[in-house]
Amino acid sequence: MTIRKPLILAPAGDVDSFLAAIAAKADAIYCGLKIFSARMEASNFSIEELARLTALAESRGIAVHVALNSLIKPNEIEKTENILAKLVEYVRPHALIVQDLAVVRLARNLGFKGEIHLSTLANSSFPAGLDAVKQAGFDRVVLPRELNVDEIKTMAEKTPEGLDLEVFIHGALCYGVSGRCYWSSWFGGKSGLRGRCVQPCRRVYSQKGDKQRFFSCLDFSVDVLAKVLKGIPEVTTWKIEGRKKSPHYVFYTVKAYRMLRDHGQEPDKKRTALAFLEYAMGRPSSHYNLLPQRPQNPLKSDVETGSGLFAGRVKIDKHPFFVTREALSKGDLLRIGYEDGKGHSIQRVTRSIPKRGKLVLMAKRGTRFQKGDPVFIVDRREPEVYSLIRELRNEFEQLESPVVRPLKKKSLSVKPKNSRKRGNRGGRGIQMTLTRRSGRGRSDGEKALWLSEGVLQKLPSRVIRDTWWWLSPVVWPGDEASHILAVKQALAKGARRFVLNQPWQRSFFADVRQLELWAGPFCNVGNNHALESLRVQGFSGAFAAPELGEEGFLSLAATSPLPLGVVVAGNWPLAISRIVSDDIRLDTPFESPMREQGWVSRRDGNYWVFPGWRLDLTPKIRELQRAGYTLFATLEEPVPKGMTLKQRPGLWNWDHSLL
Repeated sequence: MTIRKPLILAPAGDVDSFLAAIAAKADAIYCGLKIFSARMEASNFSIEELARLTALAESRGIAVHVALNSLIKPNEIEKTENILAKLVEYVRPHALIVQDLAVVRLARNLGFKGEIHLSTLANSSFPAGLDAVKQAGFDRVVLPRELNVDEIKTMAEKTPEGLDLEVFIHGALCYGVSGRCYWSSWFGGKSGLRGRCVQPCRRVYSQKGDKQRFFSCLDFSVDVLAKVLKGIPEVTTWKIEGRKKSPHYVFYTVKAYRMLRDHGQEPDKKRTALAFLEYAMGRPSSHYNLLPQRPQNPLKSDVETGSGLFAGRVKIDKHPFFVTREALSKGDLLRIGYEDGKGHSIQRVTRSIPKRGKLVLMAKRGTRFQKGDPVFIVDRREPEVYSLIRELRNEFEQLESPVVRPLKKKSLSVKPKNSRKRGNRGGRGIQMTLTRRSGRGRSDGEKALWLSEGVLQKLPSRVIRDTWWWLSPVVWPGDEASHILAVKQALAKGARRFVLNQPWQRSFFADVRQLELWAGPFCNVGNNHALESLRVQGFSGAFAAPELGEEGFLSLAATSPLPLGVVVAGNWPLAISRIVSDDIRLDTPFESPMREQGWVSRRDGNYWVFPGWRLDLTPKIRELQRAGYTLFATLEEPVPKGMTLKQRPGLWNWDHSLL
């Protein structure tokens, strides 16, 4: 069998980065619009810009993928349709990258003929789920960064015909599993699922007197291990992370991975490629979990993990200065300190500085540098690269810009059903309490438990039959068999009610007749078109995305084609991760600079980070009932000794619009 060379997919957050990807001869470029992108902090593109850039890229045989990978709220469907209609009419990208099931239905209804790729934010993480992904209308899956090469091969072996795989090969790592991090939303109302993460995981936290960036990861870099991915034919695309990175970064990472892909067996070329990656100014990197026999923990207390290339530390004399570990060129951009630090500042280099040369730092008004603050190079203005970019920009600017007008579109409607009539007992709704302790302890209303073989073995059939069984929010390839077995055992013992926390877990159930399958809150469902997609797949009901505010919750119920549930109270996690720092103590309080507390516990092989206060929407239950919600869940997690939960309102985003 002839294996095609994997495509190099480059990031672009602005016009110059897009042009840098073309100059470096990327095979494809992914970028976002100024709305509905998972990197809203990047500059991103207008429809007019993207139409011309796509034409320029396609003239060189380069495909363009547009990321619409944001959670869509109930009142944003018309806006989403308008954006999609303009993309279809004026841009015609090769592919859309999405996390929300609604976009598949809307895009196809509006005549989009390209591919639709499932974002890593949608968390397709186990082989059996790939069939469900294909049936949901996707052409490609972007796999989680957490998978090692053996797990990627396992996924590849089960990939159905017509579906292919995309893997990350370079760039920033998030502490939380993609689609399973609510930290930014909890701490600041800006959601990572909406592309507005403020990266609270990269802050300094303290625990037992130890202050560290316990959750701040090194970058991920496949580098010389790219060869282990080349032999997997289902992996058709290598993806470089970095839509907030500079044109310099884009140019050199693309050049490096083209060289590693095409000439990785040649020692000289390999050395050149590694030099390019080092020169690209990412954070220090690790291979993470790629090699299962040699995993590398990306959480390192003794390594600077600020974005950019670490260049030195601030010293104080008459004026603050630093001695650079790297040669600096005129036009290079420096960041002094971390983004969350008081001395954080940006400075442009005005003259060339040799390696080990001294550069005086100029603080902005109101900024004071501290001795020891790190200095990072975040952009280079290299003449050779920018000469290529200028040539392409001249060509880009000569292209005619389309006149973008409002378009007549055929809106896709969803017929709402009267959810109050389904699952409601006595008009009051069902209250359930989800616990981890085999049903022991406090239980208000109906019993709910996390599904596992061990728990099933401890309970009589009558309890199993009456329990709501919740499936894990993350299932890795090695966990799949035990989950499938647990589902079979539960069904054999009479279980009929399940809450699935990945839509792809639908593949665990061959026959859903006589069952109640609910899409759980970790499915992040926020609009009626996503709900309609779930209904078609055989779901009986769905929990609303927990990050919604008052308007979102109430308007979703008004148009839902399925009965709805909501998590109203309990210990909702900040994040779920596959890794933990060697320096943090489990089940022990930690504290942020803003005195926000939390703790980390191990749960079924993953690490759950919990906030030091509870979610509490119980004062809103009556309002939610009137809107049509019928299922109300409380999540009870064991609170470690020494952890005192703060008394806070716990309304999350109820009182403000989710950003």
